[in-house]
Amino acid sequence: MLVDSHCHLDFPDFDGERADLIERARAAGVELMVTICTHIRKFDQIRAIAEDYENVYCSVGTHPHNAGTERGIPVEDIVALAAHPKVVAIGEAGLDYFYDKAPRDAQAEGLRIHIDAARQTGLPLVIHARDADDDMTAILREEMGKGAFPALLHCFSSGRDLALTGIELGLYVSFSGILTFKRSEELREIAKELPADRLLVETDAPYLAPQPKRGKRNEPAYTAMTAAVLAETRGVSEEEIARQTTENFFRLFKKVPREAYLTKAAAS
Repeated sequence: MLVDSHCHLDFPDFDGERADLIERARAAGVELMVTICTHIRKFDQIRAIAEDYENVYCSVGTHPHNAGTERGIPVEDIVALAAHPKVVAIGEAGLDYFYDKAPRDAQAEGLRIHIDAARQTGLPLVIHARDADDDMTAILREEMGKGAFPALLHCFSSGRDLALTGIELGLYVSFSGILTFKRSEELREIAKELPADRLLVETDAPYLAPQPKRGKRNEPAYTAMTAAVLAETRGVSEEEIARQTTENFFRLFKKVPREAYLTKAAAS
């Protein structure tokens, strides 16, 4: 059993075929998916998808690209939306200095609000970090000093120091199709080094399709391709990576009913 811990099933790329792609995911061994919120003001669309499909869960939050247009949403609103039974995470929120689509102070402000929501709810914060390693490290250290919160560094493509800082602070690290790219040798070295009990896999679909699908639309079924490369990188079997990353997912995403899905996976 595999879990796609981060995809965007609400994106128009999947209009008209969500049921089919969820079946293709199951056929590839991907039994669970978390569709990630990027606009709190569009949360109703994401929640509806999670409600429509038994094996799809969701998050609630504002992507750093949208931190400027959704500035000022109080933490209480995020916490209230997170009470829905299908909401299992906060975010994605973070810092993106590569595109800089929102003012950096708005991104940092939004990240801190989402950290507070994760702290209050106990749900994991899905962190987006791109070209912002130093500031992300500083904020994580400062905020963790105020009180612990669960979190993961999603679609990890940052430097080794941020990965190790995350591990030190109790975070998890999730790898996407970027891990499979030919020029990702440095990223694979990081993946090889991290402790097995902190690793997750994801697609970030519809983006970042792994080799050999690179350049095409990504989808949850392709989680298996990234997991295979992670297994090869770490010198373990694909079965072991599936077992470990799924165990890690349930440990972090505590709101997902673990036993129900493990029983289904064993039966299949």
